[in-house]
Amino acid sequence: MTKRSGIAVLLITLMSAGGVYAAEKNIAGSMRDGEGDPVAGKEKAEMCGGCHGAEGMSVDPAFPHLAGQYAGYIYKQTLDFQLGNRGDDTMSAMAGMVSDSQDLKDISAYYASLKMMKGAPGDAKLAKKGEKLYLSGNKKLGDFAACIRCHGEQGKGLDKKNALFPVIGGQSRDYLIKQLKDFKSGARTNDPASMMAVVAQGMTDEEIIAVSEYLSGL
Repeated sequence: MTKRSGIAVLLITLMSAGGVYAAEKNIAGSMRDGEGDPVAGKEKAEMCGGCHGAEGMSVDPAFPHLAGQYAGYIYKQTLDFQLGNRGDDTMSAMAGMVSDSQDLKDISAYYASLKMMKGAPGDAKLAKKGEKLYLSGNKKLGDFAACIRCHGEQGKGLDKKNALFPVIGGQSRDYLIKQLKDFKSGARTNDPASMMAVVAQGMTDEEIIAVSEYLSGL
């Protein structure tokens, strides 16, 4: 993809973000506030704790933190693993074990009810470079590609009712790097209108590492 075509695709994607959300809301917006029971979800989430931690903070960077993540995002991503829209040997198998929709809503509500994920400071110099990218975009795609536009200040999201744009501030550095590289390579394709793919394809590996360093420290 050329610089010009990448910018054009991203502009169209960003301008039509509302339409993209509406088109996917049967899945992404199908979990509304009050539909999941976090108390019931705590017990049902016991099998998830081995990878994601008992309190939603994973000790293994291969698995994401879920503490404080939007319930609708967890719900949608799990459905994507079940439907084959997103692939991972471990998660696809685990997601397939949650066959009851209410169980999934309860589990999602439980993780959403926990204190929001909090990262740990790392390389300050690298994080500073990542902060600039997060807030202003990069020179190839321009400031309209800035991560803050969809993921909010400090990476804590914009709206819990919008399951398309997750909380990423405080997420595991290595996990963030992998997801961005997967979007860049096409290994992950369940982003709405290929929005993340376009952004990631416009980033160098060094930029991906820098922005991940910044986010993981929030």
